[in-house]
Amino acid sequence: MAITDINEYAHLTDADVEALGAELDALRREVEADRGERDVRYLHRTILAHRALEVVGRLALLGSHKRSLWLLGTTALSLSKIIENMELGHNVMHGQWDWMNDPEVHSTTYEWDMVCAAPHWKHSHNFIHHKYTNVVGMDHDVGYKILRVTRDEEWEPRRLFQPLFNMMLAASFEWGIALHDLELKEVIKGDKPKEVAIPQIKVFLQKAAKQVGKDYILFPLLSGPNFRRTLSANLTANLVRNLWAYVVIFCGHFPDGAEKFTVESLENETPGQWYLRQMLGTANFKAGPAMAFFSGNLCYQIEHHLYPDLPSNRYAEIAERIKDLCDKYDLPYTTGSLMVQYLQTLRTINKLALPDRFLIATSDDAPETASERRFASMPNAGGLKTAIAELRARRRNRKRR
Repeated sequence: MAITDINEYAHLTDADVEALGAELDALRREVEADRGERDVRYLHRTILAHRALEVVGRLALLGSHKRSLWLLGTTALSLSKIIENMELGHNVMHGQWDWMNDPEVHSTTYEWDMVCAAPHWKHSHNFIHHKYTNVVGMDHDVGYKILRVTRDEEWEPRRLFQPLFNMMLAASFEWGIALHDLELKEVIKGDKPKEVAIPQIKVFLQKAAKQVGKDYILFPLLSGPNFRRTLSANLTANLVRNLWAYVVIFCGHFPDGAEKFTVESLENETPGQWYLRQMLGTANFKAGPAMAFFSGNLCYQIEHHLYPDLPSNRYAEIAERIKDLCDKYDLPYTTGSLMVQYLQTLRTINKLALPDRFLIATSDDAPETASERRFASMPNAGGLKTAIAELRARRRNRKRR
C-alpha cells in the first residue's frame, strides 16, 4: 500500500537518483560555504522580535483589567511564543546555528519555552522523524500514534473518535509533543524498560512543572489583582501557539502528495534515495514573508527535510533551486495554499476514521496513500509528475462519461 520501491514510484533509474543526490549535496555545500553575516543578522533580529513582543505582552498584562490591554498583551505574548517555538526553538535545536558556536543558540544547550524537554524532542524529532520520515511503523510522527493517516494502518473501532482526538491534539499540541518520546503505552505494557523510562519521566515532570509554574502561577501573581486575567491571557497565548504549530506541522506532512513508505523501502537505501524520500514525503504551503517567518519557514517543509540543519532563512532561495530540480527530473513539487493543504489533511483524518469498506479509492491510489502499483496500467507514462497528471486526466475523462 505504501511505497516500497521508491525508484520505481518516482520513475527514476539508479543513475538518475544518484545524480539527483549529487546535485542536492552540491547545493548543501554551496549554502554552507555562503553562511555568514546576513544569517547572523537575521537570527539576532528574530531574537530581538521575540523578546520585544514578550516584554510588551507582559507589561500590557499588568493592566489587563482594561480589555484593550488584555487584548494587546495576549496578542503580543502569542506572537512571541510562536516565534520562540517555530523560528527559534525548533530550528536552533536542529543545529541550524551551531556553526556560530554561540551557546545561547546552540542545539546542545537550548531549552525552549514549552513543556516538552529538549532532549526528548531532539530524539523523537531530529533522529526518528527526520531519519525515518513517513516510514510506516518507524516514524512516530505518522499520525502521532493516535491518528490514522494512511490505509497501511489497520482500522480499529477507536478510529471512529479520530476527529475528536484530532481537535484535542491540536489544542494541547505541546503536551502531545512532550509525551511523544516517553512512550507511556510501551512502559505500561512492559515493552520499554523502567530503568530507561523513569529518568525520562522525571525530566518531563521537572520541565512541565517549570513551565506550568512560570505561565500559570508566577506571571499571574506578578500582575497582582489582575491574576485571573493574566492567567487567562497565558492560557490563550499557549493555545494560539499550539494551534498554529499543529496547523503548520500537519500541513507539511499529511496533505495529498505527502507519500508514505514501507519499512522494506529502507533496505540498502542510498543517500540519493533518502533525499528522494524527503522530497516525496513532505509538502509545502504558499506563504508570504510574514507567514513564512511565523511558521519558522516550515512553509518550506520540503527544503527543511532535505536540509534540516541549514539556516531557515535560506529556505526560500533554496526552494527555487529545488523546483528546478523537480522539473529536471519530472518530480512533483507538492505545495498549495495553507487552507487547501489543511482541508486536504482534515479530509484524510476524518475519512480514515471510517472502516475501509466505506472508502472508494483503491489502497494503492488514494489521495492519502499511494504505491508504485498505482501506475501498473501505464508503465510508459514518463516521469512521476507526468504520470500523476495523466492519471488525473484519465479520472476526469471517466467522470465526464
